[in-house]
Amino acid sequence: MADVLKYGDKVHIQNGYDGWKGGYLDTNGGSSQSGSLYGVSTADTPTRGKGTGTWEIISATGKNAGEQVMSGDVIHLRNLYANDGGYLDTNGGASPDQTAAAKYDVTTHKDKDRASVGTASWRIFAQTSAPADQFVRTNDVVILWNLYSPTGSFLETNGGTTASGGKYDVCTSAYWNRSSNVGDWRLIKAKA
Repeated sequence: MADVLKYGDKVHIQNGYDGWKGGYLDTNGGSSQSGSLYGVSTADTPTRGKGTGTWEIISATGKNAGEQVMSGDVIHLRNLYANDGGYLDTNGGASPDQTAAAKYDVTTHKDKDRASVGTASWRIFAQTSAPADQFVRTNDVVILWNLYSPTGSFLETNGGTTASGGKYDVCTSAYWNRSSNVGDWRLIKAKA
């Protein structure tokens, strides 16, 4: 089970839009949202800047480093820019330039849950895996559902970005696959 993702693994997170051409989840520039560290968009490569496209998988429920990630687990994603680019977080409403289904802006924050109500907690669901034993493996197609608000929302790419070197803006949506696989992601282990 060498390809099963484990807590503590460092990964690049690729978006499925347009045949996996949606770019890699990336911290890029500041954010206007209160309390945020960095804005989040995608970039053409997972190495746009040192650590900007690398994320550490951390359990939100107390699982230890080295334990295997299961479909349905609640996780935090910690960015490794400057050794601590913050935790992937929902913060404020989505931009009016995004589709009507867009719910929240996505940034990073220094805390695992900025508002202690799931803003940086994500439930990871794999479409399937081989074998079908409930574990999440490298390159499995996953969706990431944010736990903020009673209805939650799904991580997606949505429209262009003004971030330097960025590809697409990132927000959450009411729909898990609003269009053209914008809500599909795959986690690829980062090289040490």
